[in-house]
Amino acid sequence: MKSRTIKFRDPVVENVVDKFVSRSDVGYAKYGRTLHSERTGKHKDLAGYLNDIQEELMDAILYIQAAREELLEDDKENILGVNKPLHESFRPPHPSHADDLDYGTPI
Repeated sequence: MKSRTIKFRDPVVENVVDKFVSRSDVGYAKYGRTLHSERTGKHKDLAGYLNDIQEELMDAILYIQAAREELLEDDKENILGVNKPLHESFRPPHPSHADDLDYGTPI
């Protein structure tokens, strides 16, 4: 096993890397091999990887839908005054629409 010391300037990136390592550990415990050994040992071909990708993306869509439905439930509860109001109604504009913004009168 290879070891490396990494200096992170961004804790968000560090958290993602930690999750990748943890995910790799779970996969190794479950399947007994790494992705590299799976590929080089010809345990899976390109069609197998493409199938895995498709299945994972389909799962991601399902998770997105479930999360949206959870937000809708939260909104319904907020309308009824059950929870404190959420500040999720504010959505910053996408950078591609910056030219369309009205910045008001210059100071």
